[in-house]
Amino acid sequence: MRAIRHHAFGPAEQLVLDEVEAPEPGPGQLRIAVRAAGVHLLDTAIRAGVKGPLPELPALPTVPGREVAGVVDAVGPGTDPAWLGKRAVSHLGLAPGGYAELAVVDADRPHEIPAGLDDAVAVAMIGTGRTAMGIVRFAEFGADSVVLVPAAAGGLGTLLVQYAKNAGATVVGLAGGPAKGAAVRANGADLAVDYKEPDWPEQVRAFLGERSATVVLDGVGGAAGRAAVGLLGRGGTHVVFGWSAEGLAAEPEPVLDAAELAARGISSVGVLGPAMLAKAGGERPIRTLEEHALTEAAAGRLRPAVQRFPLAEAAAAHAALEGRGTVGKVVLEP
Repeated sequence: MRAIRHHAFGPAEQLVLDEVEAPEPGPGQLRIAVRAAGVHLLDTAIRAGVKGPLPELPALPTVPGREVAGVVDAVGPGTDPAWLGKRAVSHLGLAPGGYAELAVVDADRPHEIPAGLDDAVAVAMIGTGRTAMGIVRFAEFGADSVVLVPAAAGGLGTLLVQYAKNAGATVVGLAGGPAKGAAVRANGADLAVDYKEPDWPEQVRAFLGERSATVVLDGVGGAAGRAAVGLLGRGGTHVVFGWSAEGLAAEPEPVLDAAELAARGISSVGVLGPAMLAKAGGERPIRTLEEHALTEAAAGRLRPAVQRFPLAEAAAAHAALEGRGTVGKVVLEP
């Protein structure tokens, strides 16, 4: 089968299309003939040799990717044969292998793709969507809410803007450049501002008038994150789920210290990892979030933006993602 691999850590050009042996499902596993594979910012960090939140870097050569959607074409011993021929979407967990024509996964991980849902949309919801559904559990959204979303044109930002608008909130999205700003406005944001313009906070204040932001959904950190938090009013919430401006290898510095948070009467909460799982609840909290995301997409309430690349152009996809040249979720299609 065809698969993307890198034989060394380094720039995007390390990603090459190889012919490799097709994986066979073992006991309790099934195999998906991949129609869409998700590309994550973490994939780019690992390819560059930065493990990020992973315990260790993978052995080389490796096939990147942890999100796939397609059709089940084989099952291993002990796996329900009813899966055969069904459209399925799955996060692969810590084991990579998604940038390929075939991927094997434990049979308790996949979800059947709801009728009418595109494979690329399903793969966007199984990873990015489940994270979005976890993030929104940490803030209140309603008609009185003013929600500020940095990186609003990204895969997560697109969904967070839609969720807040669905709840009746006023939404302000930050994005870099006119094209991304237009995408944010088309996605439903009440205001889109270019964070590359030094006066963007003043633009937001002029738009809001006497109101202040009540929620900042921050996956960026850095200068943009600090400026966004400056727009929060008393009682506001700063929800932190990343620090892309500082790089995955960096130790993020708090946007505000405890004394300033207390003085301004605002809260800052980190939501990744155990905190998100605890909020989701249940015996399998990750699966709960995945089901929520797929249900929202199937109902048409959440519509992920997807930027598609052919599998063979994985290097170009990584370069575009790292250069902030993408809109929405990046997906490879074999």
